[in-house]
Amino acid sequence: MARKEPLLSALKGGVLRLREGGGPCTDTSPHLASLCQLLESILRKGLRRVQYLRDSPVPSTGMVLRYVDGRVFVTKVLPESQAEVDEVVLAGDILDEINGCSLRHAFPGQAGAVLQRLKGQPLTVRLLRWRWHDGTLFEPLLPYLKALKEKEPHFQLQRSPRHRGEGEPRQLQGGRLLYNLRYLGQTSVGTYGGKEVLEGAIPAVLERGLAAREVLFDVKEAEVLVQEKASSKLLCRHPYPSISCVGRCTWSPRIFAFCVV
Repeated sequence: MARKEPLLSALKGGVLRLREGGGPCTDTSPHLASLCQLLESILRKGLRRVQYLRDSPVPSTGMVLRYVDGRVFVTKVLPESQAEVDEVVLAGDILDEINGCSLRHAFPGQAGAVLQRLKGQPLTVRLLRWRWHDGTLFEPLLPYLKALKEKEPHFQLQRSPRHRGEGEPRQLQGGRLLYNLRYLGQTSVGTYGGKEVLEGAIPAVLERGLAAREVLFDVKEAEVLVQEKASSKLLCRHPYPSISCVGRCTWSPRIFAFCVV
């Protein structure tokens, strides 16, 4: 608990009152009962804090994490979060590493502490998938998943992203995963390419009311490509040095835009 925690101040006062008489503390001390109640309150608060660390949401990434035998399990992908939009992490997967920092033998709260330390930086996450290539359970994870199920009886493995059907395949090109998106349009923002322009540019595109086009978004090593899904027609391509910013609106997190200079 924090140094200014009121319960700790009250505990200090209770101990001082017990010592006022100068003699030994016995069951007949008038202050003993209140001190025991105070200690019970502190213990209960500490136990709640431990439970939070064992099953803690990480809003910055949109995941709820659970620590099982030194492993960091994703037990839930939060709706409208970055993790859900990315369609990469599924409930049941294990966070094995974040930006080179190993999470094997992790203690409760360690993943959140690592993410807090890396706040504002690009994240590279290494996952252990619960699902094998043929769709079956990855057997080495079975003991962990059994332990997780004992602690969370209502936990369910997530077989596919929330907004995609079980049988809907993900397209690959050159071994890369292509993102199924809807292209809403573009607009001019002038010569300034900072992220601030996106807050006005996105509503400007939406106000036009143009029909959305189903596209494939290809994140390559040196550039991004946008191609029409039905015809494979290339709509645009932009090398990374030409992209000045990327962002989302706070009021509609599933819509993102990038600015090209």
